Amino acid sequence: MILAVIGHEFGPPDSYVLEPFDPGAPGEGQVRVAIRAAGVSYVDVLTAMGQYQFKPPLPFIPGSEAAGVVEAVGAGVTHLSEGDRVFCGGLGGIFAQANVFRAANMARIPEAMSFESASVFAVNYQTAYYALADRARARPGETLLVLGAAGGTGFAAIQVGKHLGLRVIASASTPDKQAAALSGGADAVVTTGAEDWREQVTAANGGLPVDVVFDPVGGDATELAFRTLGYDGRHLVIGFPAGIAALRTNLPLLKSASLIGVQMRDHALKRPAEAEAMRRKVMELAGEGIFSPAIAERFGIKDYAAAMNAAFSGKAAGRVVLTME
Repeated sequence: MILAVIGHEFGPPDSYVLEPFDPGAPGEGQVRVAIRAAGVSYVDVLTAMGQYQFKPPLPFIPGSEAAGVVEAVGAGVTHLSEGDRVFCGGLGGIFAQANVFRAANMARIPEAMSFESASVFAVNYQTAYYALADRARARPGETLLVLGAAGGTGFAAIQVGKHLGLRVIASASTPDKQAAALSGGADAVVTTGAEDWREQVTAANGGLPVDVVFDPVGGDATELAFRTLGYDGRHLVIGFPAGIAALRTNLPLLKSASLIGVQMRDHALKRPAEAEAMRRKVMELAGEGIFSPAIAERFGIKDYAAAMNAAFSGKAAGRVVLTME
């Protein structure tokens, strides 16, 4: 019997139920996947609560990224076969022991990567790579300041930044999160929320301004971080769980710096060939073992509410994973 986490109305994690679920057979261009592990993110929970920028139809199975094994292949699918280990994702339909997915957007998992790592890899690392290599035009020798450095995209940005030859300063709120950032390759850490935070950043960069800010946080942190930029600095807006910031427009003018939005979905729609080439590059690097996500906590599917609450709290030093027992 296949089980899935299902919400018949939007609400907190405890309002969802674990129920029998029949994903059916794959149709044309689809594959059915036995899901082994799923990533649980802040946005997943926000969507489940009906508070994200779009509301999916009900009943709703949360989640956006997972990894598993192909069980069945629909007509017209030629690049995947039964037994393949694959990344899978979508706007929901993930917190289940099996489901049907569109095959065109799926890829095999590198042999060296576990299901758990794969379940929290694709979105974070593709976002970080697109942000730094494409949107920021990051160059070797530049300095990168990463906000929310122990979060999923923040941790990915540390590793991508180091791969691109950047000096990385990681901002994190607790010793555990700072230790996680250092383990990911950060050259220095600063304490999020400290009264002397800007002074810490300046000291960590030898008294110089930074070149690129990676900001998946928003709120009050955005203006503070923008003020650390120097000439031709680039501030990347990845997300804003702490709130939408109101940046004074005199700051980009005075600093000759740029505020840059990063939306990977828009990139895929507007420049699909570029987006596909970038996706292949990130997967190639993953296969070489260059990128490796940090997993903070693992929960079985029966503990889905605890997993969702842990991800929503933002306290974990790494990603939260739901395993499908």
